[in-house]
Amino acid sequence: MWSPRPTPDAEPRPLGWRVAVAATLGMSVSYVDRQTLAAIAPAVRQALGIDHTQYGWITGAFSIAYLVGAPLAGMLLDRVGARRGLAIAVVAWSVVAGAHAFAVSFATLFALRVLLGAAESPSFPAAAQAIRAALPHKARTAAYGLLFTGSSLGAMVAAPLAVALNARYGFRFAFVGSAVVGTAWVPFWLWATRGMRPAKDAEATPEAARGAGSLLDAARDPAVLRALVAVVGSAPLLMFVFNWTSQLLVEARHVPQDALGPYLVVPPVLFDLGAVTFGFVASRRRGALERRAGPGAPSPTDRGLLLFATALATTLAVVPLASGPWLTMVLLGVSAAGGGGVYVIVTGDMLSRVPAGRVSTSGGLTAAAQSLSHIVVNPLMGKVIDRTHSYAGVLVTLGLVVVPTSLVFALWPMRARDPGMR
Repeated sequence: MWSPRPTPDAEPRPLGWRVAVAATLGMSVSYVDRQTLAAIAPAVRQALGIDHTQYGWITGAFSIAYLVGAPLAGMLLDRVGARRGLAIAVVAWSVVAGAHAFAVSFATLFALRVLLGAAESPSFPAAAQAIRAALPHKARTAAYGLLFTGSSLGAMVAAPLAVALNARYGFRFAFVGSAVVGTAWVPFWLWATRGMRPAKDAEATPEAARGAGSLLDAARDPAVLRALVAVVGSAPLLMFVFNWTSQLLVEARHVPQDALGPYLVVPPVLFDLGAVTFGFVASRRRGALERRAGPGAPSPTDRGLLLFATALATTLAVVPLASGPWLTMVLLGVSAAGGGGVYVIVTGDMLSRVPAGRVSTSGGLTAAAQSLSHIVVNPLMGKVIDRTHSYAGVLVTLGLVVVPTSLVFALWPMRARDPGMR
């Protein structure tokens, strides 16, 4: 699969999908480490004397480092390759995740979240590069759908694991448990990606030969710019679902901390279903187009799928009307499924339009945009909840803001994809 002369229009071979699975599990590992805090947030806040506003800053601290680190990591990965870069990053962030066990105050926890964000910043850019190099164009959106399930799979592991360890041993052991998961993944990644080279070397096409260019070059690309708009609109919604749900259940639905585990599984499961389904449908449509027009045919944006995913995402706005914890979780999950669909469609469209040598840099920029929205929105949400003692206003706002940004993406005029860009 990694020969100098790939056949982009061929059916995906086992090695390609093996890389996609390994990349997805790598994303899962990163989310186990980052979501452990979210799963046991009430216990950590009580132990360290942290209020909602401070918790907002702590969750934003991860994003501050990710904002700076993701584009820089993307540029580096476009040059050195995803295989080595991601392996080193996972070892580093596993060490930092375990160090959370030594947090004694708001300040120390804030600093550790900054370090964790910096260490995890290569995760998505590396995974995007690996999928671009491993699979033909018509299969990549399905692979991106699989990739995005990594976040929810990680959350599903993190929630019961962290809650159980916290209940039995305390929150410090929960952080140590999350750190162990990452180290077990590294050998599998090195095995699955043996022989892998940077995407710009693996794809011998004219657009790959142009190289990665500068960060500014990537930021000026119209395909990247409109993706940034869509990501900024949909990221806060998913951020709430994956970072604030445990507190919503405890404070607004009166669910005991030790009973959170089963509830917290619902939104990630529905997120996975949405990401995989939207990715699969988009790839099937792409395959049908190639059968009619030939490999490398111009690829229009699938606006219908995007608008349907956006409609599902707005379900967050009706969560305040839910009468119990299970209905709350189902509505949050439907919203997450729509948000996952938006991510998959936007990412697949953008990465099909940028040069192969700029895939990680472009992915790093969208990851940075996601982090920027987290940095801005997290403290604001915390302040609103502290003042109003209600989640209703936050839920309605986040559920509706995704609509205009998705419309901007859908209506942004773009030329059809260059047939020479595989």
